[in-house]
Amino acid sequence: MNQASSDSLDVDTALARLLERARPLTPPQALPVEQCLGRVLAQDVRSPIDVPGWDNSQMDGYALRSGDVASAGARLEVSQRIAAGQVGQPLQPGQAARIFTGAPIPPGADAVVMQEQCRVEGQQVLVDHLPRPGEWVRPRGFDVREGSTVLHAGQRLRPQDLGQAASVGVARLQVAPRPRVALLCTGDELAMPGQPLRTGGVYNSNRFLLRALLEALGCQVSDLGQVADTLPATRQALADAAREHDLVLSSGGMSVGGEDHVRPAVQAQGELAHWRIAIKPGRPLAFGAIRRAQGSSAHFIGLPGNPVSSFVTFLVFVRPFVLALQGASRLAPQALWLPSASRWPRADKRREFLRARLDAQGRVELHEEQNSAVLSSTVWGDGLVDNPAGQTFEPGDLVRFIAFSDLLN
Repeated sequence: MNQASSDSLDVDTALARLLERARPLTPPQALPVEQCLGRVLAQDVRSPIDVPGWDNSQMDGYALRSGDVASAGARLEVSQRIAAGQVGQPLQPGQAARIFTGAPIPPGADAVVMQEQCRVEGQQVLVDHLPRPGEWVRPRGFDVREGSTVLHAGQRLRPQDLGQAASVGVARLQVAPRPRVALLCTGDELAMPGQPLRTGGVYNSNRFLLRALLEALGCQVSDLGQVADTLPATRQALADAAREHDLVLSSGGMSVGGEDHVRPAVQAQGELAHWRIAIKPGRPLAFGAIRRAQGSSAHFIGLPGNPVSSFVTFLVFVRPFVLALQGASRLAPQALWLPSASRWPRADKRREFLRARLDAQGRVELHEEQNSAVLSSTVWGDGLVDNPAGQTFEPGDLVRFIAFSDLLN
Protein backbone atom coordinates (compact mmCIF):
# COMPACT_ATOMS: atom_id res chain seq x y z
CA MET A 1 0.00 0.00 0.00
CA ASN A 2 1.36 3.42 -0.91
CA GLN A 3 1.77 6.18 1.60
CA ALA A 4 -0.64 9.07 1.31
CA SER A 5 0.21 11.78 -1.19
CA SER A 6 -0.41 15.49 -0.74
CA ASP A 7 -3.11 15.49 -3.44
CA SER A 8 -6.73 15.36 -2.38
CA LEU A 9 -8.88 12.51 -3.69
CA ASP A 10 -12.47 13.00 -4.75
CA VAL A 11 -15.12 11.37 -2.57
CA ASP A 12 -16.11 8.62 -5.01
CA THR A 13 -12.52 7.54 -5.63
CA ALA A 14 -11.73 7.50 -1.93
CA LEU A 15 -14.84 5.49 -1.15
CA ALA A 16 -14.13 3.00 -3.94
CA ARG A 17 -10.60 2.43 -2.66
CA LEU A 18 -11.90 2.01 0.86
CA LEU A 19 -14.53 -0.52 -0.18
CA GLU A 20 -11.96 -2.53 -2.15
CA ARG A 21 -10.50 -3.50 1.21
CA ALA A 22 -13.77 -4.45 2.88
CA ARG A 23 -14.00 -8.23 2.77
CA PRO A 24 -17.15 -9.71 4.38
CA LEU A 25 -16.44 -11.20 7.78
CA THR A 26 -16.82 -14.95 8.30
CA PRO A 27 -18.18 -17.35 9.38
CA PRO A 28 -21.91 -16.54 9.41
CA GLN A 29 -23.97 -17.18 12.52
CA ALA A 30 -27.27 -19.04 12.83
CA LEU A 31 -29.56 -17.06 15.12
CA PRO A 32 -33.21 -17.27 16.12
CA VAL A 33 -35.33 -15.00 13.95
CA GLU A 34 -36.23 -12.78 16.89
CA GLN A 35 -32.54 -11.93 17.42
CA CYS A 36 -31.85 -10.89 13.83
CA LEU A 37 -33.23 -7.36 13.64
CA GLY A 38 -30.69 -5.11 11.92
CA ARG A 39 -28.37 -7.98 11.04
CA VAL A 40 -27.27 -8.65 7.47
CA LEU A 41 -28.56 -11.88 5.99
CA ALA A 42 -25.73 -14.20 4.90
CA GLN A 43 -27.80 -16.81 3.06
CA ASP A 44 -30.91 -16.70 0.90
CA VAL A 45 -34.10 -17.89 2.57
CA ARG A 46 -36.30 -20.16 0.45
CA SER A 47 -39.81 -20.98 1.50
CA PRO A 48 -40.42 -24.64 2.42
CA ILE A 49 -44.18 -24.15 1.99
CA ASP A 50 -46.86 -22.42 -0.03
CA VAL A 51 -48.38 -19.37 1.65
CA PRO A 52 -51.25 -19.69 2.09
CA GLY A 53 -51.09 -23.46 2.20
CA TRP A 54 -54.67 -23.85 0.96
CA ASP A 55 -57.38 -21.91 -0.83
CA ASN A 56 -58.98 -19.67 1.80
CA SER A 57 -61.63 -17.03 2.20
CA GLN A 58 -60.85 -13.32 1.98
CA MET A 59 -64.18 -12.41 3.59
CA ASP A 60 -66.70 -13.36 6.21
CA GLY A 61 -69.57 -14.80 4.18
CA TYR A 62 -70.68 -18.00 2.46
CA ALA A 63 -68.62 -20.43 0.43
CA LEU A 64 -70.59 -21.96 -2.42
CA ARG A 65 -70.62 -23.30 -5.94
CA SER A 66 -70.97 -20.30 -8.25
CA GLY A 67 -73.02 -22.45 -10.63
CA ASP A 68 -75.68 -22.90 -7.92
CA VAL A 69 -76.52 -19.17 -8.04
CA ALA A 70 -78.26 -18.71 -11.37
CA SER A 71 -80.06 -15.52 -10.30
CA ALA A 72 -80.16 -13.10 -7.37
CA GLY A 73 -82.12 -14.48 -4.45
CA ALA A 74 -81.03 -18.08 -4.98
CA ARG A 75 -81.72 -20.18 -1.87
CA LEU A 76 -79.06 -22.58 -0.56
CA GLU A 77 -78.88 -24.89 2.44
CA VAL A 78 -76.25 -23.89 5.03
CA SER A 79 -74.56 -27.21 5.70
CA GLN A 80 -71.68 -26.22 7.97
CA ARG A 81 -69.75 -23.46 9.70
CA ILE A 82 -66.00 -23.05 9.03
CA ALA A 83 -63.81 -20.76 11.12
CA ALA A 84 -60.12 -20.01 10.57
CA GLY A 85 -58.08 -23.06 11.48
CA GLN A 86 -60.93 -25.49 10.81
CA VAL A 87 -61.28 -27.85 7.86
CA GLY A 88 -64.70 -28.13 6.31
CA GLN A 89 -66.51 -31.08 4.73
CA PRO A 90 -67.00 -31.36 0.96
CA LEU A 91 -69.78 -29.11 -0.28
CA GLN A 92 -72.65 -30.79 -2.11
CA PRO A 93 -74.66 -29.14 -4.91
CA GLY A 94 -77.22 -26.71 -3.52
CA GLN A 95 -75.29 -26.21 -0.29
CA ALA A 96 -73.35 -23.27 1.15
CA ALA A 97 -70.93 -23.08 4.07
CA ARG A 98 -70.85 -20.24 6.56
CA ILE A 99 -67.21 -19.21 6.39
CA PHE A 100 -64.94 -16.69 8.06
CA THR A 101 -61.89 -14.79 6.87
CA GLY A 102 -58.83 -17.03 6.51
CA ALA A 103 -60.75 -20.29 6.76
CA PRO A 104 -60.01 -23.00 4.17
CA ILE A 105 -62.42 -23.21 1.24
CA PRO A 106 -64.25 -26.55 1.49
CA PRO A 107 -63.90 -29.00 -1.39
CA GLY A 108 -66.56 -28.35 -4.02
CA ALA A 109 -66.83 -24.59 -3.40
CA ASP A 110 -65.32 -22.16 -5.90
CA ALA A 111 -66.43 -18.74 -4.61
CA VAL A 112 -67.30 -16.75 -1.50
CA VAL A 113 -70.14 -14.27 -1.26
CA MET A 114 -69.68 -11.67 1.48
CA GLN A 115 -72.25 -11.77 4.27
CA GLU A 116 -73.53 -8.28 3.41
CA GLN A 117 -74.87 -9.69 0.14
CA CYS A 118 -76.73 -12.55 1.78
CA ARG A 119 -79.92 -13.01 3.86
CA VAL A 120 -80.35 -15.81 6.36
CA GLU A 121 -83.67 -17.62 6.84
CA GLY A 122 -83.38 -20.45 9.33
CA GLN A 123 -80.97 -23.04 7.94
CA GLN A 124 -80.94 -21.43 4.50
CA VAL A 125 -79.19 -18.47 2.96
CA LEU A 126 -80.59 -16.28 0.17
CA VAL A 127 -77.77 -15.05 -2.06
CA ASP A 128 -78.43 -11.61 -3.59
CA HIS A 129 -75.24 -11.52 -5.65
CA LEU A 130 -74.14 -13.46 -8.73
CA PRO A 131 -70.64 -14.71 -7.86
CA ARG A 132 -67.85 -15.36 -10.30
CA PRO A 133 -65.64 -18.46 -9.92
CA GLY A 134 -62.74 -17.52 -7.65
CA GLU A 135 -64.44 -14.46 -6.16
CA TRP A 136 -63.09 -13.59 -2.68
CA VAL A 137 -60.94 -16.74 -2.71
CA ARG A 138 -57.21 -16.50 -1.99
CA PRO A 139 -55.67 -19.44 -3.86
CA ARG A 140 -52.95 -21.63 -2.40
CA GLY A 141 -49.53 -20.00 -2.88
CA PHE A 142 -51.14 -16.61 -3.55
CA ASP A 143 -48.48 -14.87 -1.41
CA VAL A 144 -45.47 -17.23 -1.54
CA ARG A 145 -44.77 -20.31 -3.63
CA GLU A 146 -42.87 -23.26 -2.17
CA GLY A 147 -39.19 -23.05 -3.12
CA SER A 148 -39.26 -19.32 -3.93
CA THR A 149 -36.68 -16.98 -2.40
CA VAL A 150 -38.39 -14.79 0.17
CA LEU A 151 -35.28 -13.07 1.59
CA HIS A 152 -32.01 -12.43 -0.20
CA ALA A 153 -28.48 -12.62 1.16
CA GLY A 154 -27.05 -9.17 1.70
CA GLN A 155 -30.21 -7.47 2.87
CA ARG A 156 -30.30 -5.81 6.25
CA LEU A 157 -33.13 -7.35 8.15
CA ARG A 158 -36.10 -5.16 9.04
CA PRO A 159 -39.11 -6.04 11.21
CA GLN A 160 -41.13 -7.02 8.13
CA ASP A 161 -38.31 -9.31 6.97
CA LEU A 162 -38.40 -11.16 10.27
CA GLY A 163 -42.16 -11.47 9.90
CA GLN A 164 -41.69 -12.88 6.40
CA ALA A 165 -39.25 -15.51 7.65
CA ALA A 166 -41.65 -16.53 10.40
CA SER A 167 -44.56 -16.66 7.94
CA VAL A 168 -42.90 -19.50 6.04
CA GLY A 169 -41.95 -21.37 9.20
CA VAL A 170 -38.23 -20.49 9.31
CA ALA A 171 -37.04 -20.31 12.91
CA ARG A 172 -33.32 -19.47 12.42
CA LEU A 173 -31.45 -17.30 9.96
CA GLN A 174 -27.83 -17.26 8.80
CA VAL A 175 -26.51 -13.75 9.44
CA ALA A 176 -23.14 -12.06 9.05
CA PRO A 177 -20.96 -11.60 12.14
CA ARG A 178 -21.15 -8.27 13.87
CA PRO A 179 -18.03 -6.20 13.14
CA ARG A 180 -15.85 -5.69 16.22
CA VAL A 181 -14.94 -2.01 16.32
CA ALA A 182 -12.56 -0.27 18.70
CA LEU A 183 -13.39 3.40 19.20
CA LEU A 184 -10.90 5.88 20.52
CA CYS A 185 -10.84 9.68 20.73
CA THR A 186 -7.87 12.03 20.92
CA GLY A 187 -7.55 15.51 22.33
CA ASP A 188 -6.38 16.73 25.72
CA GLU A 189 -9.05 19.42 25.56
CA LEU A 190 -11.85 16.86 25.80
CA ALA A 191 -13.92 16.40 28.95
CA MET A 192 -16.62 13.87 29.74
CA PRO A 193 -20.18 15.04 30.32
CA GLY A 194 -20.76 15.49 34.04
CA GLN A 195 -17.22 16.71 34.65
CA PRO A 196 -16.32 20.37 35.24
CA LEU A 197 -15.32 22.08 32.01
CA ARG A 198 -12.02 23.92 32.32
CA THR A 199 -11.16 26.98 30.24
CA GLY A 200 -10.40 25.92 26.67
CA GLY A 201 -12.03 22.53 27.09
CA VAL A 202 -14.97 20.96 25.25
CA TYR A 203 -17.20 18.05 26.07
CA ASN A 204 -16.49 14.88 24.11
CA SER A 205 -19.58 14.62 21.93
CA ASN A 206 -17.87 12.48 19.27
CA ARG A 207 -17.38 9.59 21.66
CA PHE A 208 -21.13 9.28 22.17
CA LEU A 209 -22.08 10.15 18.60
CA LEU A 210 -19.78 7.61 16.97
CA ARG A 211 -20.57 4.83 19.40
CA ALA A 212 -24.29 5.28 18.73
CA LEU A 213 -23.74 5.34 14.97
CA LEU A 214 -21.70 2.13 15.11
CA GLU A 215 -24.18 0.32 17.33
CA ALA A 216 -27.03 1.35 15.03
CA LEU A 217 -25.19 -0.46 12.24
CA GLY A 218 -24.93 -3.66 14.26
CA CYS A 219 -21.33 -3.32 15.44
CA GLN A 220 -19.88 -4.65 18.69
CA VAL A 221 -18.19 -1.54 20.02
CA SER A 222 -15.30 -1.39 22.47
CA ASP A 223 -15.04 2.14 23.79
CA LEU A 224 -11.33 2.58 24.52
CA GLY A 225 -11.80 6.08 25.84
CA GLN A 226 -9.62 9.10 25.34
CA VAL A 227 -5.98 8.93 24.24
CA ALA A 228 -3.40 11.41 25.45
CA ASP A 229 -2.06 13.77 22.78
CA THR A 230 1.38 12.17 22.45
CA LEU A 231 2.81 9.99 19.73
CA PRO A 232 3.83 7.10 22.04
CA ALA A 233 0.41 7.02 23.71
CA THR A 234 -1.33 7.07 20.36
CA ARG A 235 0.84 4.26 18.98
CA GLN A 236 0.20 2.09 22.02
CA ALA A 237 -3.54 2.71 21.87
CA LEU A 238 -3.67 1.72 18.22
CA ALA A 239 -1.66 -1.46 18.83
CA ASP A 240 -3.94 -2.44 21.71
CA ALA A 241 -7.04 -1.69 19.68
CA ALA A 242 -5.95 -3.77 16.70
CA ARG A 243 -5.56 -7.01 18.68
CA GLU A 244 -9.17 -8.09 19.03
CA HIS A 245 -11.00 -5.88 16.56
CA ASP A 246 -11.83 -5.83 12.87
CA LEU A 247 -11.82 -2.04 12.64
CA VAL A 248 -10.20 0.72 14.65
CA LEU A 249 -12.04 4.03 14.42
CA SER A 250 -10.50 7.19 15.78
CA SER A 251 -11.74 10.74 16.10
CA GLY A 252 -9.40 13.73 15.98
CA GLY A 253 -5.66 14.03 15.44
CA MET A 254 -5.91 13.58 11.66
CA SER A 255 -4.71 17.02 10.58
CA VAL A 256 -1.10 18.22 10.34
CA GLY A 257 -0.83 20.20 13.58
CA GLY A 258 1.86 19.64 16.15
CA GLU A 259 -0.61 17.79 18.42
CA ASP A 260 -2.13 15.68 15.66
CA HIS A 261 -0.50 12.29 16.23
CA VAL A 262 -2.89 9.76 14.72
CA ARG A 263 -1.57 9.94 11.18
CA PRO A 264 2.12 9.35 12.06
CA ALA A 265 1.12 6.72 14.63
CA VAL A 266 -0.80 4.71 12.02
CA GLN A 267 2.10 5.00 9.58
CA ALA A 268 4.42 3.66 12.28
CA GLN A 269 2.10 0.83 13.37
CA GLY A 270 0.85 -0.14 9.94
CA GLU A 271 -0.01 1.51 6.65
CA LEU A 272 -1.88 4.63 5.67
CA ALA A 273 -3.60 4.60 2.30
CA HIS A 274 -4.43 8.30 1.96
CA TRP A 275 -5.71 11.02 4.14
CA ARG A 276 -6.76 14.09 2.16
CA ILE A 277 -10.29 13.91 0.72
CA ALA A 278 -11.98 16.64 -1.32
CA ILE A 279 -14.99 16.75 0.99
CA LYS A 280 -16.51 19.52 3.09
CA PRO A 281 -16.84 19.13 5.98
CA GLY A 282 -14.19 16.56 6.79
CA ARG A 283 -11.09 16.93 4.66
CA PRO A 284 -8.58 15.35 7.09
CA LEU A 285 -9.67 11.71 6.93
CA ALA A 286 -7.53 8.61 6.73
CA PHE A 287 -7.88 4.92 6.19
CA GLY A 288 -5.36 2.15 6.28
CA ALA A 289 -4.35 -0.83 8.41
CA ILE A 290 -2.75 -1.49 11.79
CA ARG A 291 -0.53 -4.56 12.06
CA ARG A 292 -1.10 -7.20 14.72
CA ALA A 293 1.71 -9.18 16.34
CA GLN A 294 0.71 -12.38 14.53
CA GLY A 295 1.04 -10.75 11.12
CA SER A 296 -2.59 -9.99 10.33
CA SER A 297 -4.02 -6.49 10.52
CA ALA A 298 -7.07 -4.51 11.56
CA HIS A 299 -8.68 -1.91 9.35
CA PHE A 300 -8.23 1.69 10.38
CA ILE A 301 -10.33 4.76 9.67
CA GLY A 302 -9.48 8.11 11.20
CA LEU A 303 -12.12 10.80 11.33
CA PRO A 304 -11.64 14.53 11.87
CA GLY A 305 -12.33 15.93 15.31
CA ASN A 306 -14.89 18.62 14.53
CA PRO A 307 -18.29 17.15 15.44
CA VAL A 308 -20.07 17.73 12.14
CA SER A 309 -17.00 16.68 10.15
CA SER A 310 -16.89 13.46 12.15
CA PHE A 311 -20.62 12.90 11.67
CA VAL A 312 -20.60 13.52 7.91
CA THR A 313 -17.47 11.52 7.15
CA PHE A 314 -18.84 8.63 9.19
CA LEU A 315 -22.00 8.60 7.07
CA VAL A 316 -20.12 8.94 3.78
CA PHE A 317 -17.25 6.53 4.44
CA VAL A 318 -17.58 4.48 7.62
CA ARG A 319 -21.23 3.52 7.17
CA PRO A 320 -20.76 1.80 3.76
CA PHE A 321 -17.51 0.23 4.92
CA VAL A 322 -19.11 -1.32 8.00
CA LEU A 323 -22.05 -2.55 5.92
CA ALA A 324 -19.60 -4.06 3.39
CA LEU A 325 -17.85 -5.94 6.22
CA GLN A 326 -21.23 -7.55 6.87
CA GLY A 327 -21.77 -8.43 3.20
CA ALA A 328 -24.61 -5.97 2.72
CA SER A 329 -25.76 -5.65 -0.88
CA ARG A 330 -27.03 -2.09 -0.56
CA LEU A 331 -24.33 0.33 0.53
CA ALA A 332 -25.42 3.64 -0.97
CA PRO A 333 -28.29 5.54 0.62
CA GLN A 334 -31.28 6.58 -1.43
CA ALA A 335 -31.10 10.13 -2.75
CA LEU A 336 -34.02 12.26 -3.85
CA TRP A 337 -33.94 15.21 -6.24
CA LEU A 338 -36.06 17.88 -4.58
CA PRO A 339 -36.53 21.64 -5.09
CA SER A 340 -34.50 23.88 -2.85
CA ALA A 341 -36.09 26.49 -0.62
CA SER A 342 -32.70 28.10 0.00
CA ARG A 343 -29.99 29.89 -1.91
CA TRP A 344 -26.40 28.63 -1.88
CA PRO A 345 -24.30 31.31 -3.58
CA ARG A 346 -20.77 30.24 -2.64
CA ALA A 347 -19.38 27.34 -4.58
CA ASP A 348 -16.56 25.33 -3.04
CA LYS A 349 -13.83 23.37 -4.78
CA ARG A 350 -14.75 20.39 -2.61
CA ARG A 351 -17.91 18.28 -2.66
CA GLU A 352 -20.16 19.59 0.09
CA PHE A 353 -22.61 17.86 2.39
CA LEU A 354 -24.94 20.56 3.70
CA ARG A 355 -27.25 20.11 6.65
CA ALA A 356 -30.85 20.56 5.57
CA ARG A 357 -34.44 19.69 6.29
CA LEU A 358 -37.73 19.52 4.40
CA ASP A 359 -40.25 22.29 4.80
CA ALA A 360 -44.03 21.90 4.76
CA GLN A 361 -44.04 22.06 0.94
CA GLY A 362 -41.45 19.30 0.58
CA ARG A 363 -38.67 21.73 -0.38
CA VAL A 364 -35.13 21.49 0.98
CA GLU A 365 -34.22 24.21 3.46
CA LEU A 366 -30.57 24.72 4.44
CA HIS A 367 -29.48 25.39 8.01
CA GLU A 368 -28.24 28.93 8.28
CA GLU A 369 -24.88 27.85 9.74
CA GLN A 370 -22.84 25.22 7.89
CA ASN A 371 -19.74 25.48 10.10
CA SER A 372 -18.28 22.08 10.97
CA ALA A 373 -18.38 22.82 14.69
CA VAL A 374 -22.15 23.40 14.79
CA LEU A 375 -23.50 20.00 15.84
CA SER A 376 -26.94 21.52 16.47
CA SER A 377 -27.37 21.74 12.68
CA THR A 378 -27.54 17.92 12.55
CA VAL A 379 -30.27 17.88 15.20
CA TRP A 380 -32.23 20.59 13.39
CA GLY A 381 -31.91 18.79 10.04
CA ASP A 382 -33.68 15.92 8.31
CA GLY A 383 -30.73 15.05 6.10
CA LEU A 384 -27.91 16.26 3.88
CA VAL A 385 -27.71 18.00 0.53
CA ASP A 386 -25.01 16.30 -1.54
CA ASN A 387 -23.72 19.29 -3.47
CA PRO A 388 -21.10 18.78 -6.22
CA ALA A 389 -17.87 20.73 -6.17
CA GLY A 390 -18.19 24.16 -7.77
CA GLN A 391 -21.99 24.13 -7.57
CA THR A 392 -24.27 26.97 -6.52
CA PHE A 393 -28.06 26.86 -6.48
CA GLU A 394 -31.06 29.10 -6.13
CA PRO A 395 -34.55 28.55 -4.67
CA GLY A 396 -36.47 26.23 -6.96
CA ASP A 397 -33.37 24.46 -8.29
CA LEU A 398 -33.29 20.71 -7.79
CA VAL A 399 -30.79 19.46 -5.21
CA ARG A 400 -29.74 15.94 -4.24
CA PHE A 401 -31.17 15.27 -0.78
CA ILE A 402 -30.28 12.26 1.39
CA ALA A 403 -32.52 11.77 4.41
CA PHE A 404 -31.08 10.89 7.80
CA SER A 405 -33.77 8.22 8.02
CA ASP A 406 -31.93 6.34 5.28
CA LEU A 407 -28.44 7.09 6.60
CA LEU A 408 -28.90 6.36 10.28
CA ASN A 409 -30.02 2.74 10.10
